[in-house]
Amino acid sequence: MADTPGIVFLRKHGVSYTEHFYEYVEHGGTAVSSETLGVPEHEVVKTLVMEDEHRKPLVVLMHGDRKVSTKELARQAGRKRIAPCRPEDAQRHSGYQVGGCSPFGLRKPLPVYMERSILELPRILINAGQRGRLVAIDPKEIVRVLSPTLVEVALEA
Repeated sequence: MADTPGIVFLRKHGVSYTEHFYEYVEHGGTAVSSETLGVPEHEVVKTLVMEDEHRKPLVVLMHGDRKVSTKELARQAGRKRIAPCRPEDAQRHSGYQVGGCSPFGLRKPLPVYMERSILELPRILINAGQRGRLVAIDPKEIVRVLSPTLVEVALEA
């Protein structure tokens, strides 16, 4: 398989990773990848592209089995409002198809917010920039290479 911008980014920054593939299912979410790969959905981290009240994009990294409290995220990020982008806007901002969005190798630099409890896990699976393609990494590597703002905005799914 060809390298995605996400894989190129990880290599460039010396991030140790293993690749994991699964059959992508439209609207299947992290439940499909976690079941197929035999890992808890809590360890599969989704990359969500959102926008603020000025339509400025941002990325949120969240456990697969949790939702984002956009109200709490807006408060912690010092914004009036945050909401998910339309799929076509998310693709334009990130350079990735919805369902294959990675926080690594984005088309343009975007602010990244990460649920703090992700750092409690020894390893996570996160999208590598293509539907059905995840990488397993130490979540501390995200802090090292992306310098995300840590937030506490998780809700039960």
